Amino acid sequence: MKICRFLEGTSRVPRFGILEGDSIAETSNAPWGAQGWKKTGQTFAFSNVRLLAPVNPSKIVCVGRNYAAHAAELGNDVPKEPLIFLKPPSSVVGPGEPIVLTKFSNRVEHEGELGLVVGKRAAQLSDSDEALSYLCGCTCVNDVTARDLQKADVQFTRAKGFDTFCPVGPHIETELNVADVRVECRVNEAVRQSGRTSLMVFSPEFIVRWISRMMTLEPGDLIATGTPAGVGPLVAGDTTEVSVEGIGVLSNPVHPARA
Repeated sequence: MKICRFLEGTSRVPRFGILEGDSIAETSNAPWGAQGWKKTGQTFAFSNVRLLAPVNPSKIVCVGRNYAAHAAELGNDVPKEPLIFLKPPSSVVGPGEPIVLTKFSNRVEHEGELGLVVGKRAAQLSDSDEALSYLCGCTCVNDVTARDLQKADVQFTRAKGFDTFCPVGPHIETELNVADVRVECRVNEAVRQSGRTSLMVFSPEFIVRWISRMMTLEPGDLIATGTPAGVGPLVAGDTTEVSVEGIGVLSNPVHPARA
């Protein structure tokens, strides 16, 4: 099932729905939380809506250096435990929305990733807990990074946190087996990154369980699971496409920095 978040017509109120061919069946609520959800009976033509980021998370937890080849290309060792950092919710944009470069960086790069969307509250999960059962589903993420600032600061907050530096979408896929799917990033249709989730240092299941022991994961939170090798610079006028096998394609144009 493909779950999306969208605006219809001139309305400014986001709605949730299920993609069904060329239409969207509206749902009563987000596909997580105690209130439950169901179809409302209203449908909208896909051509008459604008897709938004399918999540509005309380936090975005990211895993760094989770592919050995990516760690090596930046001159880093593979971490012994998951290297996690946070991106602010204000960095989220949806499909088709621009990545806006910043005047504070001379090298902004793409990082295509598999995103995990939390479906129910997860805290202190044990080794026997089925960690993936706490997910609503999966989506595509572009962990846009000001690489020069990352190197200068050592820690990642500023480099990862600019507005528009976390494109997410185009929807949530609820039935994906995350063990071995291809993650790619294309820039102007040229493939720059391509890797399989089976090459992750820490699996999605391990990541969910491990993060839950540091911080409570709330419904709607987003986990970015790390990027394959091949990261590279973005310039104004580029178009990025992050694709995850079994989900779809997240496309975003790149705009120049604001004056």
